[in-house]
Amino acid sequence: MPRQLHLAGFLIASQLTHSHAQWRHPRNDLNFLKPRFYEDIARILERGKFDYVFFADNLSVPSSYGNEIGEGLRRGVQGAAAIDPAYVVAMMAGVTEHLGLGVTRSVTYYSPYDIARTFATLDHLSNGRAAWNVVTSINDGEARNFGAEQHLQHQARYDRAEEFLEVVHKLWGSWDEDALLLDKRTGVFADSAKVRHIDHDGPWFKCKGPLSVPRSPQGRPAIMQAGSSERGKEFAARWGEILFEIDPTAEGRKAYYDDVKSRMDKYGRPPGDCKIFPAVIPFIGETESIAREKQSFHNELADPISGLITLSSHLSHDFSRYPLDEPIKDVKINGVQGMYDLAIRLTHNGNLTLRDIGRLYAEGILLPHVVGTPMQIADQLEAGFRNGEADGFIISPAYLPGAFEEFVQSVVPELQRRGLFRKEYTGVTLRENLGLGKASMIPPINRFTLASEVDEPTVDQAAGELVS
Repeated sequence: MPRQLHLAGFLIASQLTHSHAQWRHPRNDLNFLKPRFYEDIARILERGKFDYVFFADNLSVPSSYGNEIGEGLRRGVQGAAAIDPAYVVAMMAGVTEHLGLGVTRSVTYYSPYDIARTFATLDHLSNGRAAWNVVTSINDGEARNFGAEQHLQHQARYDRAEEFLEVVHKLWGSWDEDALLLDKRTGVFADSAKVRHIDHDGPWFKCKGPLSVPRSPQGRPAIMQAGSSERGKEFAARWGEILFEIDPTAEGRKAYYDDVKSRMDKYGRPPGDCKIFPAVIPFIGETESIAREKQSFHNELADPISGLITLSSHLSHDFSRYPLDEPIKDVKINGVQGMYDLAIRLTHNGNLTLRDIGRLYAEGILLPHVVGTPMQIADQLEAGFRNGEADGFIISPAYLPGAFEEFVQSVVPELQRRGLFRKEYTGVTLRENLGLGKASMIPPINRFTLASEVDEPTVDQAAGELVS
């Protein structure tokens, strides 16, 4: 069978996604606090045979821009309001049978046992459709909500994340697949020889185990990740099975794809064990002119200051201190390093000002817009797929739920006609539909060690920050 691409939907359990124009758009439903809002979206995506939907998340109201929350709340920026997506996907699981369900959880502000238990539970309740988007979190606002004054430095976050993933893998593997017997006749509930302590004792974590949740349908959830710094890409090559990527250029997407895939061999992983999904925002019209009018209308609603508030949050740096009509400054940031590198690259290549970057951020967090008729949209996705930029694409809506509905009704049939996308689900679990194979319960050996930066804290110092 010819290789086919995969599709995913992007959501935040809030009033918007990547587009800051979204919540103001006349076609956008603002019932993001109501269950039916998410149930309807889940049904639409499953009707379109999407592999999964995944929820980004953050743990604070943005406060980096101007060191206050007022402007972000007034403008309704990303993170101004959001509910917990773990409860949302459990509800979406109840109205679908095949759609994968991804949730973001931070390895900096949760414990390994809590994460292992949550996602094993979601995997059971969804019959094997759970995915965990692993993040290290991004700013001091999140740290202050969890009892620390400052967010961990980049290197320390990834050192902690490496051990965190090792612990949760051990916990998911603490029950053998056939340990649960449920034998009423003999009165034996579980085979105790097939459930074990993990006795983990490392620099960051101590955990006795075992997990209280028996082995789930997938063995463990699929692991999502979005690292784009050097350390992030190495982490993704070791652990990631589904990678979320942002780059508005074909050259950048191709370079990222080749880079991450080439790193996997050192961890004993074939390239097919990791699926890479660049994100795009589609604008679809009966004609190209209509599609461009839709894009133009959307972009006129995008406010540069809203974009800069979110940029400041993502990079954990206050960009209110700089002139809007000068290029973005070369500064040291402790947030999402890959997004800062991308903003700098776009600034240099396009001779952009800080205001320009703010507008691009408000129009979609630097995601590329794909614009045109259903056939033209399919052409662009096919070109990226065949050019080795992607194994699939994450569709980020310009308004909800209509943008998903339009894509499912018009672009999906065109991709199916070309033999590029499934007409029916072929598997039961998310892992089966993505072609990821059986989950390994043994953490891959880490043969890569990146020297800590000289100005970053030791493990003991950083751990102290978290509990201070």
